[in-house]
Amino acid sequence: MRAWATVVSAIPSPGTGSLELGPLRLNAYGMMIALGAIAATIITGRRLERAGVGTREDATQIAMIAVPAGVVGGRLYHVATDWERFADHPLRIVQVWRGGLGIWGGIALGVVVGLIVARRRGLPMLATLTAATPGLPVAQAIGRWGNWFNQELYGRATTLPWGLEIDARHAPDGAAAGTLYHPTFLYESLWCLALAGLLLLVERRVRLAPGRIFFVYVAGYCAMRFFIEGLRIDPAKAAGGLRLNQWVSLALLAASLAALARGGGRPTRSPGGDPGGGSPRPAG
Repeated sequence: MRAWATVVSAIPSPGTGSLELGPLRLNAYGMMIALGAIAATIITGRRLERAGVGTREDATQIAMIAVPAGVVGGRLYHVATDWERFADHPLRIVQVWRGGLGIWGGIALGVVVGLIVARRRGLPMLATLTAATPGLPVAQAIGRWGNWFNQELYGRATTLPWGLEIDARHAPDGAAAGTLYHPTFLYESLWCLALAGLLLLVERRVRLAPGRIFFVYVAGYCAMRFFIEGLRIDPAKAAGGLRLNQWVSLALLAASLAALARGGGRPTRSPGGDPGGGSPRPAG
């Protein structure tokens, strides 16, 4: 009974940010991002084929360029919004494995580059965006576990039974031993999985114009991110009592809702949630 009580009284953090697979030593943060990208690519490929607008090979080729672009965009956003950490140590800019990717920059550059690649391959851009959208929160759900391995971006102290243990090296200065923190990585991971399911449900119930499911994703993610960002205690720029990413969340939420309101939607009888919207393209 004591062992069970210990398990449910706190979430332990890993003692290292690396994973050892035989003779290989892998950085866990990068590995979780890679696993998330693979999952999103598989989802996108299957949805492209089901819609008749592309193939799994198309999804793979898009991901090979869009994923690195997303990492670059995420890093640039993080560096630009937290420049003080890099001003005196410019070499840290390229040390992505230490953490620090801004989701806004990653999604923006990754999606734009991905759509450019899709167009060059002859895929309808909006249908491709529709096919790719549910995979985005799945990738985020998996990638967020990289923060757990790095013991970073956790929330304020909590006495909840699922509080997160943080070792002294990663804990805030002056924190009392044994303090537990909100596992914001877990909150976001679970919400992103739920959001992926919600996107599929919306597709089944409402016939949106091609590409508009992406705005449902942005709105759903921003609504959640606003509250989770309010729990975090890592240093961040703030104004008016809100952190920078809370203001960004509010702005993108409003923009997404406005885009959805303009496009509207109507109920559909299609049980499959056709992610198409472009001219069918035979699978080759």
